[in-house]
Amino acid sequence: MRLIRNPLLAASTALVIGFAVGIATVVQADDESQLPIDEIRLMSQVLERIKQSYVEEVTDEQLLESAIEGMLTALDPHSDYLTPDDFKDLRESTSGEFGGLGIEITLDTSGFIKVVAPIDDTPAYRAGMQSGDLITQIDDAPVKGMTINDAVGLMRGKPGTSLVLKVVRSGETGPLEIEITRAVIKVTSVRHRMLEPGFGYIRISQFQERTGPDFEDALNQLHAEADDKLQGFVLDLRNNPGGVLQASVDVVDNLITDGLIVYTEGRIANSDSRFVARKKDPSKGVTMVVLINGGSASASEIVAGALQDHGRGLVMGTQSFGKGSVQTILPLDKDHALKLTTARYYTPNGRSIQGQGIVPDIEVKQGKLTLNDSEGFFKESDLAGALVNPDSEADVDGDEKSTVEPSEDYQLFQAVTVLKGIAILNAK
Repeated sequence: MRLIRNPLLAASTALVIGFAVGIATVVQADDESQLPIDEIRLMSQVLERIKQSYVEEVTDEQLLESAIEGMLTALDPHSDYLTPDDFKDLRESTSGEFGGLGIEITLDTSGFIKVVAPIDDTPAYRAGMQSGDLITQIDDAPVKGMTINDAVGLMRGKPGTSLVLKVVRSGETGPLEIEITRAVIKVTSVRHRMLEPGFGYIRISQFQERTGPDFEDALNQLHAEADDKLQGFVLDLRNNPGGVLQASVDVVDNLITDGLIVYTEGRIANSDSRFVARKKDPSKGVTMVVLINGGSASASEIVAGALQDHGRGLVMGTQSFGKGSVQTILPLDKDHALKLTTARYYTPNGRSIQGQGIVPDIEVKQGKLTLNDSEGFFKESDLAGALVNPDSEADVDGDEKSTVEPSEDYQLFQAVTVLKGIAILNAK
């Protein structure tokens, strides 16, 4: 998955290791297995034939770089060859400021580009891009047969310029044309607010370097802003494409006091890691509901899976994306590197999410529900000569309404309803 301008980098859960480690890994591989001489000879013959016979002149550098890209593309959708521009995009995406459209994409099995999720408050989000959209055309260029790098190259551009994406969307009778204006993207990873007295809301749009501390600050502020005490809160991970692995660990560490958060397993020693919670819980054990959907991927699934396994939060929404692999950055020189899938991650109970995703405890599909406020019933107090309640200073007309409207966000409305029910049960 890549973030436009380089949409795959932020969605991938990357463990960045040093240059020396990368070289050591390569040397170890050479020691363990002999190079296949016949295949190397065949590749050399192919290169020579292309140079001699192709309709246009191509250089050795072009052919070798294309061969490297082809090797990595054939492995899985997340392994990639990083050019100097890719390195720059990786640093920008993890720090929270970068240029482009603001969508997370990956290659689909159909050959088109699939949108994992639009990022909050970005041009793609405002233009109406949705998780699951298939991009079939970028301006006048058909996408089928393109590599991710080809598509990214077309979508890059000067902020303020626009492009048109032709999109196939489930439920639509025909393709959609969506115009998006490029911009410098500044992502606010964590947002919070009180939904109504006693019930809060924290939204994590992407996992960046400062997401953990920002999440802890949001928890503390919810406790401070609650009129009496915080009875529950919603952690919204919908359409969160992932990001930095350590940030997801930090978020869970703010919600549990001990136990395993996530572990990774791979073929090389560096890829085996275990992340364990420390003795702190700024959430103070407050009841929580975690919202996920098909756009929740990678680091989002680590958080949802860990909380589900620990029984810390009730997971609601729809099944998540299912990216359970870890990418490691292996530098080749000061300008180039490999982003290579080196491990799978597992939830505390040993579940691999790769290709499966997190199944919510309660499935709630997004939709709209309009409440009927006029039921047409009379009350006792409406009758002529009705006795007045001596304990009431004024007649109360109807029940207190939630500040979360089901017509605006049905899943969030249901999450708050569940929190209220749990609060009532806990009070008894």
